[in-house]
Amino acid sequence: MPATETASALLGVYKPAEPVFTGGEGCSLIAEDGRRYLDFVGGIAVNALGYGDTDVADAIRGALDAGLIHTSNLYRTGPAGELASWLAAHSFADRVFFCNSGAEANEGALKFARRWAQGRQYEVLAFHGGFHGRTMGALAVTDRPAYQEPFRPLMPGVRFANVGDVEGVEAILRTRRVAAVIIEPIQAEGGVRVVPPAFLAALRTLCDEHGALLVFDEVQTGLGRTGTLWAHEQAGVRPDIMTLAKPLAGGLPMGAVLMTEAVAASLQPGDHGTTFGGGPLVASAALATVRKLGADVFLADVRRKASLLGDLLGALALRHECIRDVRGAGMMWGIETDNAGAVVNRALEAGLLACTAGADVVRLLPPLIVSDDELRRGVAILEEVLEC
Repeated sequence: MPATETASALLGVYKPAEPVFTGGEGCSLIAEDGRRYLDFVGGIAVNALGYGDTDVADAIRGALDAGLIHTSNLYRTGPAGELASWLAAHSFADRVFFCNSGAEANEGALKFARRWAQGRQYEVLAFHGGFHGRTMGALAVTDRPAYQEPFRPLMPGVRFANVGDVEGVEAILRTRRVAAVIIEPIQAEGGVRVVPPAFLAALRTLCDEHGALLVFDEVQTGLGRTGTLWAHEQAGVRPDIMTLAKPLAGGLPMGAVLMTEAVAASLQPGDHGTTFGGGPLVASAALATVRKLGADVFLADVRRKASLLGDLLGALALRHECIRDVRGAGMMWGIETDNAGAVVNRALEAGLLACTAGADVVRLLPPLIVSDDELRRGVAILEEVLEC
């Protein structure tokens, strides 16, 4: 049955979009009519290695050949342990908890913070412009009134501050009721806004002074997206907890919560769980993915291409007055302009996939394997469809 005939069975929480994709190769998606589209969405920062990566495919095939798709967390398998060890060795963390998505990772982080606080503190401080997911706890710390309103009352004990307002943050933390401060190093859904490194450093100091945990949501920025393995590396600030998801398992659903031993020590068997988290098939795909994304040569090339993309977008802005700002890092950029949704729609018609970050920002999240020529072609298509 054609895909267009079965789409009506899907829950209508997403606006239907054409075309229907049936294949992918490198940085291109292929529609059912054979047309190829240059992909600057990457599955919303998921497909960091593009489409058809042979190492990820081989890892998945190996897990299938072994007959290990799922065992549950009642039993141990090798891939999850290897992956946890790799993540710990390449980060600040001592322990890792695997789950299935970024929202679930953030839910876990909130629970772990409250468990660590042992009832002394229970509030969470989040930031205006932040996005942490759509499940109930994650939604409560997401600054989107339109998303929140239909589902109130939300999880209590959430406070919001403005990015950059050190005094405002300190006033809230001084109450000694806050268990955790959660922030994205770059606010992705909030308009691709880079949080100043000095502010992240100030948060670290304030959390230490007032007995709160610092949680970095790197669901979208983590694993090479900004040109370093973790975005927070560029600020020289270490969190107590970090959440991951998007590119972790090469396109398969997987999230993770990384934490220090001090946080892990507060958790006991039965405090939290998940049936599917860290299953052998997704963990095998993730091992192949992180080993490629974490290679120094790979990350250096991302930084080189990021400089090229930044230059291309900067030059584009100089030629078009309707572009109010260009901002970002690595392979994560936002173009602030009027009616971003219309620009994205025209780009689709012209063969380029882009997405929005709010009503006035076109967001670009190409696979990290994108070539120089593809970057130039993508920006050229954007210039054709700007209409200004």
